[in-house]
Amino acid sequence: MPMNHTAAARKHHGEAGEPIVYRDMVTPLGEMRLVASGKGLRGAWFTDQASLPPAEGWTRAESDPILEQARRELEDWFAGRRRDFEVPLDPVGTPFQHEVWRALCQLDFGQLASYGELARAVGRPKGAQAIGGAVGRNPVIIIIPCHRIIGADTSLTGFGGGLPRKQALLRHEGSQYLSRNPRARRVCDGQAQLPFEQPAFDWPPA
Repeated sequence: MPMNHTAAARKHHGEAGEPIVYRDMVTPLGEMRLVASGKGLRGAWFTDQASLPPAEGWTRAESDPILEQARRELEDWFAGRRRDFEVPLDPVGTPFQHEVWRALCQLDFGQLASYGELARAVGRPKGAQAIGGAVGRNPVIIIIPCHRIIGADTSLTGFGGGLPRKQALLRHEGSQYLSRNPRARRVCDGQAQLPFEQPAFDWPPA
């Protein structure tokens, strides 16, 4: 999927005069907010995420073509009709963050990598901690698949959308975790569950 280079200096994911549109969609893991510029998808967050930016200055647009493409592709992904994404991306970030996010996009459906492996993939073998920071600031959840990053010992580690969601997303892609604890380890290589199986919890969590 193409990714534009959008500088991190922009505030609230849109500089003055830049039209930013958004819409919300329902998913099996809770409501998501999709945000787009004229160049591509600017962000995708679950609406209960702490990192969700305020919608100040944005315009709600149910028929925007980029937002509609993202909504349709996510819907197909959850339904098992799609394993990758084609919607153009325009996330706000530093050059280093963009480098990490591009590397994340190289991970195929069901393919996992550790922070150390990702660091080596971007040519910074000693930069696992910095890699973790860039992964944690991913503004396009699922489509830029930060949920596929785990610990070197296969531990679940963290996820901006919450560990119950990470557990469910990885289960959808064939990796089984019996616990939502960040130290939980993958127990086996399973089969991808297509279409998405509704997890045994409701969103938002109590």
